[in-house]
Amino acid sequence: MPPNHKAGQIKAGYHNPNPQRSFVVAERSDFASNTQFRSELGASLKARAPHDREVVLYVHGYNNSFLDGVYRSAQLMHDFELPGEVVHFAWPSAAHPLGYTYDRDSLLIARDGLEQTLRDISASGAKRIILVAHSLGTMLSMETLRQIEIREPGWSRRRLGGVVLISPDLDVELFRTQAGRISELPQPFAIFVSQKDRVLALSSLINGVGNRLGNLADLVALADFPATVLDVSEFSAGAGGHFTAGTSPALINILNRSAEVDNAFQLDRAGKTGLLSGTILTVQKATTVILSPDVLVTGKRLN
Repeated sequence: MPPNHKAGQIKAGYHNPNPQRSFVVAERSDFASNTQFRSELGASLKARAPHDREVVLYVHGYNNSFLDGVYRSAQLMHDFELPGEVVHFAWPSAAHPLGYTYDRDSLLIARDGLEQTLRDISASGAKRIILVAHSLGTMLSMETLRQIEIREPGWSRRRLGGVVLISPDLDVELFRTQAGRISELPQPFAIFVSQKDRVLALSSLINGVGNRLGNLADLVALADFPATVLDVSEFSAGAGGHFTAGTSPALINILNRSAEVDNAFQLDRAGKTGLLSGTILTVQKATTVILSPDVLVTGKRLN
């Protein structure tokens, strides 16, 4: 990563990259088999302190190339100061704005591959697995967890230390069906939404339905599930507001100051302010936290 990196930004180096100014892939090595992957990952985990032996598995979204996902994985780990190892699961997106249908088909094909990756990470000796997915990658992730649960009920709760869905391009009723098939949702289970996500607004038009899960306005639809919805609408700007959780420096600052983020990733860092500041709404099992830039100025909880 470039020494002048600013939180939320990715300056991608593709042709003749300058490591002083852009993200650069320094080295590549290929695994001959799943067994070698598990062995190499296990060795990396064992080299860490016992409390850092966890893996963040990132699943990219629509219109992302392999390199896009690699850089995003690195940026998220760096900006949120996450411990452990990061694994990027690259499903074959067309990496083209007009490739939506292609990407929908591709993610369905990739379900078995993601399941195998989750099982490989678990077998490597990871203490905890945090599954982080963006956009259409959330559909792939939920479909994969559903098929694992059909075969092995309770696997998700036993093996996953948390799930984070960022701007999920996912039909709400489909999500309810997927989540309903999982015996117990892994905890914490966080969903980042925005009412200003223009990409999801377009997806709603393409799919001929109302809101997607990522721009859900009514918490009642999720009332049956123990999930925390983080509404980041007030921070959404640029790139269609479709990755606010990872691209807004102000929001990253707030999340990094919060003990709730530490709890989600089992961290123990000094200087945390406690709970996320914002308007908190609860409907049965689900909770929404509406985050506001005001906390940058006032530093107080808004109820």
